[in-house]
Amino acid sequence: MNKESAILFLSCIDRKGIVAEITHFITMYEGNILNCDQHYDESGMFFMRVEWDMNDFAILPEKIESAFEPIAVKFEMDWRLEFSSDRPKMAILVSKYDHCLYELILRSRAGELNTDIKMIISNHEDCRPIAEYFDIPYYCFPVTKETKAEVEKEEIALMKKEKIDVVVLARYMQILSSQLIEAFPRKIINIHHSFLPAFVGAKPYHQAFSRGVKLIGATSHYVTEDLDQGPIIAQDVVRVNHKNSVSDLVEKGRNLEKSVLSQGVRLHLEHKILVFGNKTIVFD
Repeated sequence: MNKESAILFLSCIDRKGIVAEITHFITMYEGNILNCDQHYDESGMFFMRVEWDMNDFAILPEKIESAFEPIAVKFEMDWRLEFSSDRPKMAILVSKYDHCLYELILRSRAGELNTDIKMIISNHEDCRPIAEYFDIPYYCFPVTKETKAEVEKEEIALMKKEKIDVVVLARYMQILSSQLIEAFPRKIINIHHSFLPAFVGAKPYHQAFSRGVKLIGATSHYVTEDLDQGPIIAQDVVRVNHKNSVSDLVEKGRNLEKSVLSQGVRLHLEHKILVFGNKTIVFD
């Protein structure tokens, strides 16, 4: 049976008594701790994710933040609270390649991703039949250098109107401007066709082939204003050798892309990620 739970993330300078104070707060109000994971790094920072059952918890969900605030102030925490019952609304941005789009839709329909896909936004018409087949609203905004700023304003307004919680770039071949990134901070997830940074620019698999690589990879990460330099969520690789053609590399690479993107999105939706600076702590 699925339990409705609250999930607390925090980071602060490590000191004695943090775990004791938090667990006491939860148990004092009849909360049953389901998961508790913490990490200490060499910089002296302490990170924690703790999840507890809300069924018998004595504080209403909307009152928990104010009740916990004194502890957060005491330890000078950077913290946030999530709830497992929330079902985030997703927007998918895509250009012409459809493999990642299909993967996200199918995993969502199979119940593997806790999300409602509210819209697909594209700068091309190629993927409209997919949206129509799955009955998902499709919005096409052709983008040029001259219209980019105005188009993004329209896209932001559309996503804000639908109260979008997470934006996924499923091989969306446009560089996002600061206005769109700032509208959804730490809520835009991208997939990159390699370990970062490597083989930037056009035809990455052709570049990899010409260099005789032995591994190809994919990286899902949060989008920041530093192109392809945002906090990394998930990565994976597959081995290749001299017998593999460019088309082999493309096929293997696309399989990795859709798998790693889905993994990154799932971790985000399941509230498993704490972003600190330009890195992530991904809890089990």
